[in-house]
Amino acid sequence: MAPPKIAIKPATLLSSTTHQVPGKLLVTELFFSVPLDHANPDTSETLRIFCRCTEKFENPVGGRSAKPKDAEQQLPFLVYIQGGPGFGSPPPQDFPVTKEVLDRGYKFISFDHRGMGLSTTATAATVTAKGSPQKQLDYLQYFRADSAVRDLEAIRLCLTADYPEDKRKWSIMGQSYGGYASVTYLSLYPEGLKESFIFGGLPPLKQKMPDDAIRSLFRRVAGRNEKYYEKYAEDKLRVRRLVQFIEEKKPVLPSGIPLTVSRFLQLGIMFGFHGGFDTVHNAVLRANNDLDMFGFLTRPTLSALEGFPNFDDHVLYALVHGPLYAQGTKSNWVFDRVISEHEFSSDFAHRLEKSEDRDGAKQYFTGEMVFKSVFDDHIELHNLRDAAELLEQKTDWPSLYNVDQLSKNNVPVYAAVFVDDMYVDFGFSSDTAKTIQGCKTFVTNVMYHDAVRSKTAEVLKGVFDLRDDTID
Repeated sequence: MAPPKIAIKPATLLSSTTHQVPGKLLVTELFFSVPLDHANPDTSETLRIFCRCTEKFENPVGGRSAKPKDAEQQLPFLVYIQGGPGFGSPPPQDFPVTKEVLDRGYKFISFDHRGMGLSTTATAATVTAKGSPQKQLDYLQYFRADSAVRDLEAIRLCLTADYPEDKRKWSIMGQSYGGYASVTYLSLYPEGLKESFIFGGLPPLKQKMPDDAIRSLFRRVAGRNEKYYEKYAEDKLRVRRLVQFIEEKKPVLPSGIPLTVSRFLQLGIMFGFHGGFDTVHNAVLRANNDLDMFGFLTRPTLSALEGFPNFDDHVLYALVHGPLYAQGTKSNWVFDRVISEHEFSSDFAHRLEKSEDRDGAKQYFTGEMVFKSVFDDHIELHNLRDAAELLEQKTDWPSLYNVDQLSKNNVPVYAAVFVDDMYVDFGFSSDTAKTIQGCKTFVTNVMYHDAVRSKTAEVLKGVFDLRDDTID
């Protein structure tokens, strides 16, 4: 079933302030008002959405003109759609994409999804303030990619209201979950798009149940575990020692709750990033050093472990991660269901007893997996357990992608696809690229999922070459 096409009203611009920031940048901070439910804009509560619009600071002889540019002379907009879900966009001066985009002649907009960053931030306190778990569900059901896309379309209509008709389209650039949202945008409102750039974010299109996508994720994370232990073979014993220590001693995190094995093993979320192996190794090395010297984990070590991953500060990452895959069905704790099929099973001790190579036995880390246990393991999530259960059991999630529309797409799409992407399956991405008419792919096995941040110049060159050159 195709996702519903809702007529969008322009967002209301609440405020606009402009400042020069280091890096010869002129940054305008924009706040908009949009309805929680775009299908009922007149009766729905409203949300506040935050964006930063960045352009090069120019100070020609005679000083910078205070006169606004005529609409005919406005630079084209390019909107960056952040991954996650759960994270706001970084300030433009701290984000390597900014310079690359500005140098290519765009005006750069960085967008905070609803509930993330400065856009009506979702926290345990703001969500539970809605009332009962059912009322929390009624609110949180509007925090998936389809609602984010409708917010973007409302903002586009607001910002380009005075533009000539032929200049009202804008370009989008989505990374990871932002790429999923980009494909939803192509499905729902292609008339608003000039072009789309996607980095590690071509989603599986045709699955109602998320199980196959998550099974593939477990296989990829298992492969990254094997690579990790190839590089840091000494960590086989260290990790098992830490798991045993955590099980027996139950060390308390700075937030006041015990560190659990399941939370410790989620360090593996870093395995899909450039330098991620080294980040995990440094945490393992530090923790073992504590045990060698003191017999307990020190406060700096526990603080570091508490931050990987930090669901306490990004509750939407935990709340909607399973449901973001669901279309017309419930997600039903898919990560818990699938792990029971795999060697990630928590029955590691039993497997160790049977192992012929006890010294070489490997405790696998998990990755981008949100288990039911996270709502016990993170203090900010405790009061959201009931709402999470309702989200996981909700059966009427609308479709996020319109395959028929994508198959006749006429918006140019340029996608970076990473062969060794731990978070987004290469096979599913390849199938999706073939489904989206006119999608050109830059395929590489020398970059990982976060290349847009870690290898910015190289990966942007790859996709922009697809746009600017020809393939014969």
